[in-house]
Amino acid sequence: MRKRSLISAFATLSAVGAATLAYAALVERNMFTLRRFDVPVLEPDAEPLRILHISDLHMMPDQRRKQEWVAGLAGADPDLVIVTGDNMSDPGSVPGVLRALDPMLGTPGAFVFGSNDYRGPVWKNPLQYLMPDREYVQGADLPTDELRGALVDAGWADLNNARTILKAGGRSIELAGVDDPHVDRDDYPAVAGPISSGADLHLGVTHTPAARVLDAMAADGFALLLAGHTHGGQVCVPGVGALTTNCDLPTSMAKGLHRWPGSDAWLHVSAGLGTHPTAPIRFACRPEASLLTLIPR
Repeated sequence: MRKRSLISAFATLSAVGAATLAYAALVERNMFTLRRFDVPVLEPDAEPLRILHISDLHMMPDQRRKQEWVAGLAGADPDLVIVTGDNMSDPGSVPGVLRALDPMLGTPGAFVFGSNDYRGPVWKNPLQYLMPDREYVQGADLPTDELRGALVDAGWADLNNARTILKAGGRSIELAGVDDPHVDRDDYPAVAGPISSGADLHLGVTHTPAARVLDAMAADGFALLLAGHTHGGQVCVPGVGALTTNCDLPTSMAKGLHRWPGSDAWLHVSAGLGTHPTAPIRFACRPEASLLTLIPR
């Protein structure tokens, strides 16, 4: 009788595990969600400004459902679009990325790249993400310059280790960005310096929310910092949250809007819209984009 009970329990656990994996792989990873946040960073009596934050598309050429959903975000009527990298997962991804972003390319925008805008992913044991000192391995070259050229030709600002001022929503907005800290492509000292008094708003942009970059941007006075990379943990424990951020960001800040510690800056981390193609699952962490409505302090 005891042996039969153990077999029954094992069968039940196996069925639950299989059902959970199927849900994570077939259902939740396609449950695209638009998050909305109010961010109090504007001067008193200023009109609200809407920023659409898109990150971690990890686009595969055949992901038409994701492309169509992202294209529909143009209906949110943003004043500014910020894309924080890891757009591609395949050498043939550029047409799909541009198909997704095309309805927004007439809106003021800016972007930084992540490691998966330069090199493709390779298979890895997902448990390696829980190891802080794991070796980072990259795959084949991706068409970085093709994607960069298309976005720049559309009028979007390339913020990879760059700083600029652009107009959006009737405001003058200063932006400083870095290339991906996760693979040591960042060079914030090249763009560092106090915020410009001539701009109405100041934004810092990075793919990986590395503390060394966020600390420097906040110290220079940037009011809102935007990042991706974490996937919000991608596989989370209900009631606990993310188990890893794949960087030195605390797991409590793996996604959403937070005050950056020790500063007046706000940090928004997007959980992103895609997954590593060798681990196409999400659990308790829906794929997302965010509409940030900036309001007076």
